[in-house]
Amino acid sequence: QVQLVESGGGSVQPGASLRLSCSSPEFSLADYAVAWFREAPGKGREAISCISRAGNISTFHVDSIQGRFTVYRDNAKNTVALHLDSLRPEDSAVYYCAGKFVRDRRPTYCPRDSTSNYPAWGQGTHVTVSS
Repeated sequence: QVQLVESGGGSVQPGASLRLSCSSPEFSLADYAVAWFREAPGKGREAISCISRAGNISTFHVDSIQGRFTVYRDNAKNTVALHLDSLRPEDSAVYYCAGKFVRDRRPTYCPRDSTSNYPAWGQGTHVTVSS
């Protein structure tokens, strides 16, 4: 399985914004559906959203995110970003990106929100929201 790399996390105050980035050292993320997950203590790994090769977005936990997070691609930089707005203390977690290789015939495909649907994972980046 390929390994991905997350960056951009940190410690911020409530209401702040962060932009997380996902990259791959050896593969083109333009060939992958890419999802973001997060894991907080005692909560397990929670799926956030997936972006397809063509840019279609599947949102998973709408009730907990409430439209505050946005996923998008920058193919020129071979990255997929997750922009976090209006951060709350309950958003504190380790954030992961995960990828699934997708053939050219399925550019709009995103797997469902099970971790087992995404073979490639990063090491995670920590986000802490506190005053």
